[in-house]
Amino acid sequence: MIDLTVIWACIIGFAIIAYVVMDGFDLGIGILFPFFKVGQDRDTAMNSIAPVWDGNETWLVMGVGGLFAAFPLAYAIILPALYAPMIAMLLGLVFRGVAFEFRWRDPAHRAFWDKAFTSGSVIATLAQGIALGALLQGITVEGRSYAGGWWEWLSPFSLLTGVGLLVGYALLGACWLNWKTEGGLQRQTVTYAGRLGIGLLIMIAVISFATLRLDTQYYQRWLSFPDVVATAQVPLATLIVTFLFYRSLRLKRDAQPFFWALALFGLCLVGLGVSIWPDVVPARVTIWEAAAPVRSQVFMLIGASIMVPVILTYTAWSYWVFRGKVGAEGYH
Repeated sequence: MIDLTVIWACIIGFAIIAYVVMDGFDLGIGILFPFFKVGQDRDTAMNSIAPVWDGNETWLVMGVGGLFAAFPLAYAIILPALYAPMIAMLLGLVFRGVAFEFRWRDPAHRAFWDKAFTSGSVIATLAQGIALGALLQGITVEGRSYAGGWWEWLSPFSLLTGVGLLVGYALLGACWLNWKTEGGLQRQTVTYAGRLGIGLLIMIAVISFATLRLDTQYYQRWLSFPDVVATAQVPLATLIVTFLFYRSLRLKRDAQPFFWALALFGLCLVGLGVSIWPDVVPARVTIWEAAAPVRSQVFMLIGASIMVPVILTYTAWSYWVFRGKVGAEGYH
């Protein structure tokens, strides 16, 4: 018998992965933006994402909306616990989007809009990482409701995951610009990618060890025998992908470093799945306990089976149309 709850968990997981893939690199460009020369380099960086950046948030909407519809109990617990970082993330994304457009329409104040673009990117990324850390460290639940305080999300661990996501998104942004640009800007981003790759590996190691200390559940899932035989493949694969990433940089490939960086993110998400599955609120609520009625899941699945292929099609088409290198004149 098909388990619709597992299907919906996979759909929401796919939406989250798609968001990280597609919005991660353009947030990363915002994070790196102050380090690019004013003028042509900044315009080129902006133009590399101008045709696609606003469609990338589609997956964020789908992930959060799917959580609300398919797992209402989880939504009712998680959102009150994370109101502050979620509000900060949304405000950062809005401010960033306004800045993106206004820097072209209001050249007299372009320096201000450039700072706003960076600030919005940093705030949105930090908020996402902090929310993930707060979820991993545990949410206080009594019965079917959130029972923690307003500041429960704020801890050294959640700040650590926020910084880790900043490094990771910056790496994706650098690799994207290596793929999409030429000349001095491309050489600059290759240098950044090399440094950020090391930074991300350090953050992965530190966060992984810190996670094992959060709850005995995490320790047992990763290090108990015989599970450790399978889970050990994740850090091993991380080392292999890292080698291939740096090899592609050394060989001066355009697209390969970006996809190897995505593979590193993918392995991080696999590790996240190992830590929490099948919980939707770690160590508190499973996906089956949080699931909506079967009839609701069936109704929503019909809509998702239509809309997800449509979204994938127009997204793929937009990336195909705007493939290739970009210049300062670009989209605008």
